[in-house]
Amino acid sequence: MNKTILCVLSHPDDAEFLCAGTLARLVKEKGFKVHIATMTAGDCGSATLGPEEISGIRKKEGAIAASIIQGQYHCIEEKDLLVFYSHAPLLKVTRLIREVNPAIIFTHSPSDYMMDHEQTSVIVRAAAFCAPIPNFDASPTIKPIPHIPHLYYCDPIEGVDPMGNKVVPQFLIDITSTIETKAQMLAAHASQRDWLLKHHGMDQYLISMRNFAAHQGKEIGVQAAEGFRQHLGHSYPQDNILGSLLNS
Repeated sequence: MNKTILCVLSHPDDAEFLCAGTLARLVKEKGFKVHIATMTAGDCGSATLGPEEISGIRKKEGAIAASIIQGQYHCIEEKDLLVFYSHAPLLKVTRLIREVNPAIIFTHSPSDYMMDHEQTSVIVRAAAFCAPIPNFDASPTIKPIPHIPHLYYCDPIEGVDPMGNKVVPQFLIDITSTIETKAQMLAAHASQRDWLLKHHGMDQYLISMRNFAAHQGKEIGVQAAEGFRQHLGHSYPQDNILGSLLNS
């Protein structure tokens, strides 16, 4: 079995909020190799540092966070608030999928609080479809992958769509055993955590993550959980490999 996972989300720290507990379980319990990619380097993620400086800091933080689960970090090098489904980012994400050849891909919910997340979801869905097609020539030196990977959408931020309606996950993964690893990975994004500490006077960065994980955990009677929906459109894999691996 191919034991490679690719997580493609918008910004450094998105994976840590949305699916790091599940990633940690897959590494620890099932021996998977994890790649965490972000569409941007988080260039708008500071009120005091310029875009180049904060981008460099946040890419380093992303690499540190990924290394906690022996993972590898990648940046697609788009810009914050300017992530759109178009030719260039589609080619870049398709190329990354071909290089990594994952069995499972995680990305954002199709409906979320900001457009970067929604557009990333569209790009990743399309790239997963394109990656096995030989005549979709993303890069002549990288061969197409054998078939479309399993594609999963993480919960939207706070579990709601842009209208405030609850988005119900198809299933939940118990992350009680890895919630501290998830917290350690999120804490690696010190530039964002420190900014919120300064402005809110509390560690809201970690508190909000723990609160939502606990909220989702209550749905299945555990201390902490992460929710997912599987893309089940025509030609995408139909078996729930993630549920089979961690919920069996």
